[in-house]
Amino acid sequence: MQVFNCDACGHLVFFDSLQCLHCGAQLAFLPDQLRVAAVQPLHYRLCAHRHNLNLCNFAIETHDAHTLCVSCRQTEWLPDSSNPANELRWAKIEMAKRRLYYTLAKLGLMDDDWQPRFSLLADMPGAPPVMTGHYSGMITLNVVEADDDERAKRRLALHEPYRTLIGHLRHECGHFYWEKLIANSPWLELYRALFGDERQDYGHALLSHYNKNPFDIGWQTAHVSAYATSHPWEDWAETWAHYLHMMDLLETAASYRMQMTVPEIPPSPTWQMRDPLALPTPSFDVVQAQWVPLTLIHNSLNHSLGHGDAYPFATSAGAWAKLRFVHEVLTQRRAQAPA
Repeated sequence: MQVFNCDACGHLVFFDSLQCLHCGAQLAFLPDQLRVAAVQPLHYRLCAHRHNLNLCNFAIETHDAHTLCVSCRQTEWLPDSSNPANELRWAKIEMAKRRLYYTLAKLGLMDDDWQPRFSLLADMPGAPPVMTGHYSGMITLNVVEADDDERAKRRLALHEPYRTLIGHLRHECGHFYWEKLIANSPWLELYRALFGDERQDYGHALLSHYNKNPFDIGWQTAHVSAYATSHPWEDWAETWAHYLHMMDLLETAASYRMQMTVPEIPPSPTWQMRDPLALPTPSFDVVQAQWVPLTLIHNSLNHSLGHGDAYPFATSAGAWAKLRFVHEVLTQRRAQAPA
């Protein structure tokens, strides 16, 4: 995620900032410009969710009749707000969803006809549990995933190395954009060559996956995760989510003007991190070359604070080929998308 500067005083501010801590200026994120700025009342007004638990800092252009910002109004269903826990869960999910909005917008994927809708639901007594997933443009998320303890319990039960709110949103929106970018497109045959034929029975494939030995590591030669082996649609969604992870972390490093020297013998030259979301889009070779040493640094910093790997993956050549495919699809999309 990019960092910003207050346009009133120049002090460092962040994507979620509501106010500059240096000069006190009221700040908002301007979706039409994809930047944080001091609010200009003549041109913008604030999202109606700014002053509740959501703390939404997105602005709305004055000619827009909506009271909610472009991110908040993507959410069509909410859980029972009489439960205070659901209110807090909703706020956490919306924060992650705003970050997703930013990355997708930078990638040219937030046209009016290209925006997913969201249903944030809670389990109800006596009813079937809410299943996180995507169907026909609607992304459903069980809001209990916003609870750190519940998410950790599910991660351990499913033998997953990584499980986050933003990860869920990135994965599920991958299904949405598969339908937009791949289905019925010239990319479909190459997709099938890399990921497999998505026409195989989805329910049977998932059942077979969950009956597998969870400690089988055969998936590592060609997939980003074990779950990616379950079905070509899930392979795409997992790869897509992984690609968005890469874009966010690389943009953060570039935003801080990070320079890197990979420890080698003899030592390699120092080079400046490049923003993968800048235009023109960097080649995938540049993205890959930056990613590997950055994750080593990220993990080492985590270890210094007594935590495990922040990036618990070892990407294989097969997985890199699929990530390159996502990059090429999105590079073409960005070239064709309206400014």
